[in-house]
Amino acid sequence: MSTQSKSFLTPEEYLEIERKEEWKNEYYRGEMTPMPLPGISHCAIVGNVGGELREQLRKRPDRVYMNALKLFVPSGPLYTYPDVTVVLGKPHVQDRSYDDTLLNPTVIVEVFTKASEAYDRGLKFRLYRSLESLTEYLLISSYEVCVELFTRQSDGTWLLSVRDKMEESIELKSIDCRLSLAEIYYRVDFAMSVF
Repeated sequence: MSTQSKSFLTPEEYLEIERKEEWKNEYYRGEMTPMPLPGISHCAIVGNVGGELREQLRKRPDRVYMNALKLFVPSGPLYTYPDVTVVLGKPHVQDRSYDDTLLNPTVIVEVFTKASEAYDRGLKFRLYRSLESLTEYLLISSYEVCVELFTRQSDGTWLLSVRDKMEESIELKSIDCRLSLAEIYYRVDFAMSVF
């Protein structure tokens, strides 16, 4: 997230501006910040994960959304665009007339770069944890083989599972899906990852 000084916006002002913008912007506590354009490795991983989850969930009522759908986190308040979001059952939106802001993610996937890693692990995850519907948070490195899954436990704590070998896989129990690291990183060239 940028540290540039910006004028304060209300969530309503942000939504009015954002719905007219050509580029995606994140909103946090009155500040609107342009989201950086993703690199080729990032895009490949998002496509691989979204496609694999969509295929596994094809015959179920669950939904997979890629990074064009906004998510609202009231505790921020934060409006952001997760790389991949899965909703069990019916999606709930903030405003039916726009149908562009999701409220009830079950799984959130973020593909991080060296520049976004601290934010995705830190503030963003802290805010995501406040969402009652969120059960699993999957962090995927775009510059090395490393996948980390945080799973909400019944006592409210989060359990971390890490996979860092291409022959391994990771299970998303909340949606009954399994992702192999070979599929996640299919045709990803880490030499192309410059961020």
